Formats: sequence, C-alpha cells, structure tokens
Amino acid sequence: MELTELSLDKVVDTATADVARTRERSRRRRLNRLALPFVGVLIYMWIRVLTNHPPYPGAPHLSPRMAQVAPLFLLVVILGAALLGPLLFAGRSPHVLYRSSEIETSFDDVKGAPVVVEEVVKTLNLFLAHRTFKDQLGGTPRRAILFEGPPGTGKTYMAKAMAREAGVPFLFVSSSAFQSMYYGQTNRKIRSFFKALRKAARADGGAIGFIEEIDAVGASRAGMGGAKGEGITGVVNELLIQLQSFDEPTRGVKLENWFIELVNSFLPNSRQLPKKTIPPANILVVGATNRAADLDPALLRPGRFDRAIYFDLPSRSGRREIIDYYLSKKAHDDELDNDALRDRLAAMTAGYSPVMIEHILDEALVWGLRRGGMGMSWADIQHAKMTQEIGLGQPVEYTEAERRTIATHESGHAVVAWLTGTSRKMEVLSIIKRKEALGLLAHSDLEERFLKSQSELEALIKIAFGGMVAEEIFFGEITSGPASDLKAATTYASMMVGSLGMGGSLFSYEALESPHSNIVAKLASSDEGRERVEKMLTEARDEVRTMLNQNLHVVEGLRDELLTREELIGDEITDAIMRAAAVESPKTTVVLDHPVTEEA
Repeated sequence: MELTELSLDKVVDTATADVARTRERSRRRRLNRLALPFVGVLIYMWIRVLTNHPPYPGAPHLSPRMAQVAPLFLLVVILGAALLGPLLFAGRSPHVLYRSSEIETSFDDVKGAPVVVEEVVKTLNLFLAHRTFKDQLGGTPRRAILFEGPPGTGKTYMAKAMAREAGVPFLFVSSSAFQSMYYGQTNRKIRSFFKALRKAARADGGAIGFIEEIDAVGASRAGMGGAKGEGITGVVNELLIQLQSFDEPTRGVKLENWFIELVNSFLPNSRQLPKKTIPPANILVVGATNRAADLDPALLRPGRFDRAIYFDLPSRSGRREIIDYYLSKKAHDDELDNDALRDRLAAMTAGYSPVMIEHILDEALVWGLRRGGMGMSWADIQHAKMTQEIGLGQPVEYTEAERRTIATHESGHAVVAWLTGTSRKMEVLSIIKRKEALGLLAHSDLEERFLKSQSELEALIKIAFGGMVAEEIFFGEITSGPASDLKAATTYASMMVGSLGMGGSLFSYEALESPHSNIVAKLASSDEGRERVEKMLTEARDEVRTMLNQNLHVVEGLRDELLTREELIGDEITDAIMRAAAVESPKTTVVLDHPVTEEA
C-alpha cells in the first residue's frame, strides 16, 4: 500500500490493504490444515479396500451386558451435563458475530453526519493499513475509539457500517450481557470476549469489537472500597487489562514457548533458544455510550479509548438529508416531493435525532393507513409529530365555562406571541386535552438558532403570561391553569438574572457551589436575587396586560374560532389572528365572563 493512501477520504480497497493480505495467508493455512486429515482418511479407506474390507467401518457391536449398562451410563452423562453445563458455559463470551456479508448498512446509509463519517473513514483506513502505519511510519495503530452522544444519533449504526466497509468480523456485545450471577464470571466473560476478538483478528487480518453502553461495565471507580454508578472495581480493572492484551500469544505459541523454556533449562546461557513472538492482533474496539462523563478516567487515557467521536444531533441540512433518505424508501404522496415542504419538515424537526425522524415518518404511515391511503401525506406527518410531542387527544367533556376559559387562556398566549413580533412560529393552538395539558400553544423559532437575545427571552416571559392575563381581564380572576406558565416564566427570569447578566447585575449565581440546586433555587435563597426576578416578572405581566387591553377584539376573534374548531395548526393560527385584527377595533368593556361591546 502506498503511504499516501492513508489520507484518502474514502475507505481504501481491501484488496491491497494489510488486512486483506493477512486474511489471504490465514485462508491458505486453513486449507493446508484441512487437507491433512482428508488425506489421512483417504489413505485409511484405500487400505481397507486393498485388504478386502468395506471402505466404511460399521457400527460398534455391544455385548448383552454393555447393552444393559448403556442406558444408565447415558443417564449419568445427561445429569452431569445438566449440573456442570451452566458452570462451564457461564464464562463464555456473550458476543454475536457478524460477517460483512450479513451487514446491510454501509457508509452510504449514514446521513446527516458528514464530519463524523469523515473521521470514522480515516480511522478505518489506519485500521486496514495498520502494518504500513507501524512499519513504515513508526506509528502506533489506534486500538480503541469511543462513540459518545445522545441516544438515537447513530452510534451503533456507524459501527456496523465500519464492519461492512472493512470486510472484517464484527463482534457485537451489550454490556449487560457481561454480567453474571456467579462470582467472577463477569470478568471471565470479558476475557473470553477479548480472546474471541484476538482469534478473529488473527484469522481474518482484523476484527472490530463493539461494546454497547460501555458505561455499564466501565463506570468510574470511587476508590478501593467501592464503585460509583453501575461499575464494579474488579470489572473495570479487568476491562483495563484486556484493552492492553492485544499482543497476548495463542495457545500454540504458549505451548511452543513452554517447550523451549523446558529445553533452555538444560542449556547454558550462551546456547539458549529464542522464544517465538507474534505481532499484536489487529483489533479495533468501539465503545458506545451516552454517559461519557461517567466512564472511569483510566479508560480514556492514551492507549485505551484515546479517541472520542461525538455524535451530535443533526443540523437542519443534515435533517433534510435524512428526510430525503427515508422518504425515498417509504410510500408518500406526491406533495411530499416538494422541496419547500421537505425544507419545512427539516425546520420543524429541530432537536430530532435520526431515529426520531424515522419514527415520525413511520407514525405518519400509520396515520395514512388509518385514513385509507397507501402512503403518508403532509397532514399525516403533522398529526404524527403532534401525537409524538404532545400526545393523543383525549375525549374529555368540558363544562361550557371551562371550555370558554381554556380557549380564552390559549388565545391570550397566541395573541401575545403575535404582538411581540419576535421570530416565533406558532405550530399548534388547541383546547383538546393531551396528557396533562387541557389546552396548549406550541411555538418554536422561525430559524434554527443557538443563541437568544435579551429581548427574545423577555418575549418568552410575556408569552407565558398571556394566558393568565387573558383570564384576569375576561373573567376577573385566574384559575389553576397558569401554574406551568408561571413556572416557565420564573425559570426564564431566573436565568436572565442569575446566569446571563440581563437583570441589572453581573453576579453569576451559577458560580455558587451547590450541585443539587438549580438556578431558581439559588436565586430563591437570596433576597436580592428574588426581588430582581419578582420585579422582572411583574413588569412583564403589566406590559402583557396593556397589550391585551388594546387588542381585546383579536383575543375574542381567535377565541371564537378556537371554540368552533377546537384545534388550529400552523398557518391556520396566524390566519385567524389576521382576520380578527382586520376587524375595526371597537371599544370593549369586559364584565366578568361576558364581554359587552359598545360602538366607539
């Protein structure tokens, strides 16, 4: 292999890689070993033919006494196997072996993570050309890498694609499978797993071992007297040792070296026979976890899991790529081939992992089947997304007063969101009960952003107060409905005052060492901090009251349409608000539950 091939962005051709050459030599050795017993059997059969005997020997003849004892002997064997079997097999490696031909996933199927794919490809090239990297460049081949990131971001998917592209055995194991009810068998299973890895690597030129949720067996140790989390000190120690065991010789080499050691014991030092050595097995261990901070620091030192690849949630362009990939495989209406709709779906799924996107599309297919279609439509995707995020609508019969109160409350939220003029996109406005919410306004950013300005955070506080203030204006008092709104507003205000320097003070309450308290609790313990938060919340509520008093006709118009339709989605919300705002604002006097309109 040319040294320049190590820097390619694509996986090198395994026909010229060090792994392929080692695999070919192993194949020829297996053929030679297999030929020897066949030759012996063939010679034995010819000897029987030449001596006038049938080529195949018959069944053994049992005497009458042996025939009587045979059932008892068989029973003893069965009982012995039943008793000793669990103990003998308790320490076997729990891995599942996959050949590259059994794995359908390739790098072409990994979408939405180009940076991760590029880094993995480079790591895989070094794995395939390990001998060239070591002998010609003097480098130490990478032995283990860590895949970390939130659940559903494609860590296992990527590991399988690596095994498919490399063409080497892929040994998959879950950390929980290592655990055993017998003392010491967990360590034995870990040893057996790495032994199987070394054997597969020497037979095929390389092997990839994948440990799912490695934090279950590699959690940080709290010292000699105990462990932290799920890790056990002895198990972590065993894992650390096995990650350094790639140069452990095979049984045959051990036996040969034992014999050489025996001979050397009779020879003078000047005539000692050299022991046989073998190169380290070409193994790449891949650990996956979404709790990398819980891993023992010794696992992350150079020589072990010294390279961590972070699997982040896909960006908007990444989500669009994932959506295109899955829609190419799933039945859908022609409208979903529109680029504008697909871009809109990518924007709507901000914060979604690849698995969540696939699940939403599968749920949309279910909705399509329910309505009698043969594929998903845009409406089906919206229903699936709403059901996934908010829950199924529950057939609750409100009293008329409750229904009117809930509609007024949610309309207050929506009108304030519209009046603040921020980059908010209203997605769902509903008075249908879902989970714990009697009604809701779901809104999000118009564009995918990572920062929020002070004015945007203040707008979120105002939106949270919209429902409570609307109840107060139209009914003269508030209900228990705004409880979650007050919690959200308090959290936003506490962040602004205590963390972000937006409340008139540059002191950060986050700097206080109190790991079990959030920012709200830290501010609540300070009179000055609590007063600042209370002042910010009061000012926001007063501004919202002024805004709604000047736009009561908009709240009423949106409330009436919500009472009629019960649920508005997307553009239906803004259309209803615009229709209500287009009506000339009358002078409105609100008397408890019944607004009375007087002409100006």
